[in-house]
Amino acid sequence: MSDTGVSGAGMAGGGASRIDAVVFDVGRVIVQWELRALFAKLIDDPAELDRFLAEVVTEQWHFQCDAGRPLAEMVRERQAQFPQHAALIDAYARRFLETIPGPVPGTAALVERLAARGVPLFAITNFGAEFWDMFRPTQPLFDLFGAIVVSGREKVMKPDPAIFALAAERFGHAPRAMLFIDDNHANVEAAAALGWQVHHFRDAETLERDLAGRGLI
Repeated sequence: MSDTGVSGAGMAGGGASRIDAVVFDVGRVIVQWELRALFAKLIDDPAELDRFLAEVVTEQWHFQCDAGRPLAEMVRERQAQFPQHAALIDAYARRFLETIPGPVPGTAALVERLAARGVPLFAITNFGAEFWDMFRPTQPLFDLFGAIVVSGREKVMKPDPAIFALAAERFGHAPRAMLFIDDNHANVEAAAALGWQVHHFRDAETLERDLAGRGLI
């Protein structure tokens, strides 16, 4: 990857194809996401907090929800495995929005600038279906998006090529005519291999330079 996070195609004017739409990831691109943000409120001891996040409510376990596994089933199974932490596991389900402490600085402003220019906006997110139903009403920014592919609803996650194929069909643009923005290297590489133009997200300032270089803002 270059310093701009662009892979597969150069900047506008340097051989990149025309971009007709911009496709965002959500977590850690538009909004922050961190399990610790919730559980630091509930577990006072730092060592115990680290252990809990490494062994009980882990990101890897959470990703089952992103893949479409029912949340209630996951919670019941985990509570049976860790009965001493049943209340904390229940908090994961009930208070999930507290794992999203706020926006990623600067990204929402870029989304709004793209929308003001009339650039079609879409998203592909690894997100549990039940959690998305909780989260989406809190985010009017997504009113600017034409369609959002949610992994938990589709039961397929990035970087599986199937979710990119589904998204391209649903968004109505050829992959080569879309810029896909994601913080996860594996997701970016998967999209690039399928012909998408890509940006490996690090921060809004770097993304702004890339979008400007492509003539999108």
